[in-house]
Amino acid sequence: MVAIIWGGWRGWGKPPVGERILTTMLMTDIVESTDHLYAVGDAAWDKLLDRHRALVREVLERYRGTEIDTAGDGFLTMFDGAARAVQAALEIRATVRSIGLEMRAGIHTGEVELVPGGIRGLAVHETARIMALGNPGDVLVSSTTRELSAGSGLTYDDRGTHALKGIPDQRRIFALVATPAEHDVASR
Repeated sequence: MVAIIWGGWRGWGKPPVGERILTTMLMTDIVESTDHLYAVGDAAWDKLLDRHRALVREVLERYRGTEIDTAGDGFLTMFDGAARAVQAALEIRATVRSIGLEMRAGIHTGEVELVPGGIRGLAVHETARIMALGNPGDVLVSSTTRELSAGSGLTYDDRGTHALKGIPDQRRIFALVATPAEHDVASR
Protein backbone atom coordinates (compact mmCIF):
# COMPACT_ATOMS: atom_id res chain seq x y z
CA MET A 1 0.00 0.00 0.00
CA VAL A 2 1.19 3.48 -0.82
CA ALA A 3 -0.35 6.48 0.91
CA ILE A 4 -0.02 9.92 -0.55
CA ILE A 5 -0.91 12.90 1.60
CA TRP A 6 -1.52 16.02 -0.43
CA GLY A 7 -1.17 19.25 1.52
CA GLY A 8 -1.82 21.54 -1.40
CA TRP A 9 0.43 24.01 -3.12
CA ARG A 10 0.28 26.58 -0.31
CA GLY A 11 2.37 24.42 2.05
CA TRP A 12 4.87 23.27 -0.57
CA GLY A 13 8.43 24.46 -0.06
CA LYS A 14 7.76 26.62 2.96
CA PRO A 15 10.22 26.39 5.83
CA PRO A 16 8.88 24.75 8.97
CA VAL A 17 7.58 27.15 11.58
CA GLY A 18 9.05 26.41 14.99
CA GLU A 19 8.80 28.00 18.37
CA ARG A 20 11.37 30.75 18.86
CA ILE A 21 12.42 31.75 22.36
CA LEU A 22 14.85 34.16 23.95
CA THR A 23 17.45 32.28 25.98
CA THR A 24 20.97 32.60 27.33
CA MET A 25 23.29 29.91 26.03
CA LEU A 26 26.44 28.73 27.77
CA MET A 27 28.92 26.69 25.76
CA THR A 28 31.95 25.09 27.45
CA ASP A 29 35.03 23.28 26.24
CA ILE A 30 37.86 21.55 28.08
CA VAL A 31 41.14 23.19 27.12
CA GLU A 32 43.89 20.90 25.78
CA SER A 33 41.73 17.80 26.20
CA THR A 34 43.76 15.83 23.66
CA ASP A 35 46.94 16.50 25.64
CA HIS A 36 45.21 15.25 28.81
CA LEU A 37 43.96 12.15 27.01
CA TYR A 38 47.44 11.38 25.74
CA ALA A 39 48.98 11.91 29.18
CA VAL A 40 46.55 9.75 31.18
CA GLY A 41 45.37 7.17 28.62
CA ASP A 42 41.93 6.18 27.37
CA ALA A 43 40.56 4.47 30.49
CA ALA A 44 41.60 7.21 32.91
CA TRP A 45 40.37 9.90 30.50
CA ASP A 46 36.96 8.22 30.25
CA LYS A 47 36.66 8.26 34.06
CA LEU A 48 37.78 11.89 34.22
CA LEU A 49 35.32 12.86 31.48
CA ASP A 50 32.50 11.06 33.31
CA ARG A 51 33.38 12.98 36.49
CA HIS A 52 33.49 16.24 34.53
CA ARG A 53 30.04 15.59 33.03
CA ALA A 54 28.57 14.71 36.43
CA LEU A 55 29.94 17.90 37.98
CA VAL A 56 28.66 20.08 35.15
CA ARG A 57 25.21 18.48 35.36
CA GLU A 58 25.09 19.16 39.13
CA VAL A 59 25.82 22.83 38.49
CA LEU A 60 23.21 22.99 35.74
CA GLU A 61 20.62 21.62 38.14
CA ARG A 62 21.46 24.26 40.77
CA TYR A 63 21.14 27.13 38.29
CA ARG A 64 18.11 25.84 36.34
CA GLY A 65 20.22 25.21 33.27
CA THR A 66 19.12 22.83 30.54
CA GLU A 67 21.62 20.55 28.84
CA ILE A 68 21.07 20.72 25.10
CA ASP A 69 24.04 18.78 23.76
CA THR A 70 27.46 17.42 24.61
CA ALA A 71 30.09 17.26 21.93
CA GLY A 72 33.19 15.38 23.00
CA ASP A 73 34.23 17.27 26.12
CA GLY A 74 32.02 20.31 25.75
CA PHE A 75 28.49 21.29 26.67
CA LEU A 76 25.82 23.42 25.05
CA THR A 77 23.33 24.56 27.68
CA MET A 78 20.62 27.19 28.02
CA PHE A 79 19.27 29.26 30.89
CA ASP A 80 16.27 31.47 31.58
CA GLY A 81 18.48 34.28 32.89
CA ALA A 82 21.75 35.87 31.79
CA ALA A 83 23.23 36.26 35.28
CA ARG A 84 22.28 32.69 36.16
CA ALA A 85 24.21 31.41 33.11
CA VAL A 86 27.30 33.46 34.02
CA GLN A 87 27.18 32.32 37.65
CA ALA A 88 26.87 28.71 36.46
CA ALA A 89 29.92 29.18 34.22
CA LEU A 90 31.84 30.55 37.19
CA GLU A 91 30.96 27.50 39.28
CA ILE A 92 31.66 25.07 36.42
CA ARG A 93 35.09 26.65 35.96
CA ALA A 94 35.87 26.19 39.67
CA THR A 95 34.63 22.59 39.85
CA VAL A 96 36.43 21.59 36.67
CA ARG A 97 39.64 23.06 38.07
CA SER A 98 39.12 20.99 41.22
CA ILE A 99 39.57 17.81 39.16
CA GLY A 100 42.66 19.11 37.34
CA LEU A 101 41.05 20.38 34.14
CA GLU A 102 40.80 23.82 32.62
CA MET A 103 37.90 25.05 30.53
CA ARG A 104 36.78 28.03 28.55
CA ALA A 105 33.23 29.23 28.14
CA GLY A 106 31.19 31.46 25.86
CA ILE A 107 27.83 32.96 26.81
CA HIS A 108 25.37 34.77 24.58
CA THR A 109 21.72 35.73 24.84
CA GLY A 110 19.59 35.57 21.73
CA GLU A 111 16.61 34.04 20.01
CA VAL A 112 16.76 30.38 19.04
CA GLU A 113 14.34 28.00 17.45
CA LEU A 114 13.31 24.99 19.49
CA VAL A 115 13.58 21.83 17.40
CA PRO A 116 13.20 18.18 18.38
CA GLY A 117 16.24 17.33 20.48
CA GLY A 118 17.80 20.77 20.53
CA ILE A 119 17.97 24.36 19.44
CA ARG A 120 19.16 26.09 16.32
CA GLY A 121 19.74 29.55 14.99
CA LEU A 122 22.32 32.26 14.53
CA ALA A 123 22.56 32.84 18.28
CA VAL A 124 23.88 29.29 18.79
CA HIS A 125 26.65 29.94 16.28
CA GLU A 126 27.48 33.27 17.94
CA THR A 127 27.84 31.49 21.27
CA ALA A 128 30.28 28.99 19.74
CA ARG A 129 32.31 31.77 18.13
CA ILE A 130 32.49 33.70 21.40
CA MET A 131 33.72 30.60 23.24
CA ALA A 132 36.36 29.99 20.56
CA LEU A 133 37.91 33.39 21.35
CA GLY A 134 38.62 32.28 24.92
CA ASN A 135 41.88 31.37 26.52
CA PRO A 136 42.13 28.74 29.26
CA GLY A 137 39.91 29.78 32.15
CA ASP A 138 38.09 32.52 30.24
CA VAL A 139 34.36 33.06 30.62
CA LEU A 140 33.50 35.34 27.71
CA VAL A 141 30.13 36.99 27.23
CA SER A 142 28.48 39.02 24.52
CA SER A 143 27.52 42.62 25.16
CA THR A 144 23.88 41.50 25.17
CA THR A 145 24.51 39.07 28.03
CA ARG A 146 26.57 41.64 29.91
CA GLU A 147 23.77 44.20 29.67
CA LEU A 148 21.12 41.70 30.76
CA SER A 149 23.18 40.68 33.81
CA ALA A 150 23.54 44.26 35.03
CA GLY A 151 22.78 44.61 38.73
CA SER A 152 23.86 41.06 39.52
CA GLY A 153 27.20 42.03 41.01
CA LEU A 154 29.19 40.44 38.18
CA THR A 155 32.20 42.35 36.86
CA TYR A 156 33.58 42.23 33.33
CA ASP A 157 36.65 43.39 31.43
CA ASP A 158 36.11 44.74 27.94
CA ARG A 159 37.90 42.48 25.43
CA GLY A 160 37.08 44.74 22.49
CA THR A 161 35.18 44.31 19.28
CA HIS A 162 35.66 41.10 17.32
CA ALA A 163 34.70 39.76 13.94
CA LEU A 164 33.06 36.39 14.51
CA LYS A 165 33.36 33.93 11.65
CA GLY A 166 30.17 33.87 9.60
CA ILE A 167 28.54 36.71 11.56
CA PRO A 168 28.13 39.86 9.44
CA ASP A 169 28.59 42.49 12.16
CA GLN A 170 31.37 42.72 14.72
CA ARG A 171 30.49 42.01 18.34
CA ARG A 172 31.80 43.51 21.58
CA ILE A 173 33.05 40.77 23.91
CA PHE A 174 33.60 40.92 27.68
CA ALA A 175 35.46 38.60 30.06
CA LEU A 176 34.12 37.75 33.49
CA VAL A 177 36.41 39.00 36.25
CA ALA A 178 36.88 36.52 39.07
CA THR A 179 35.65 37.76 42.40
CA PRO A 180 36.60 36.66 45.92
CA ALA A 181 33.30 34.75 45.90
CA GLU A 182 34.78 32.43 43.27
CA HIS A 183 37.00 30.95 45.94
CA ASP A 184 33.84 30.15 47.95
CA VAL A 185 32.39 28.43 44.87
CA ALA A 186 35.50 26.28 44.48
CA SER A 187 35.22 25.02 48.04
CA ARG A 188 31.63 23.71 47.60
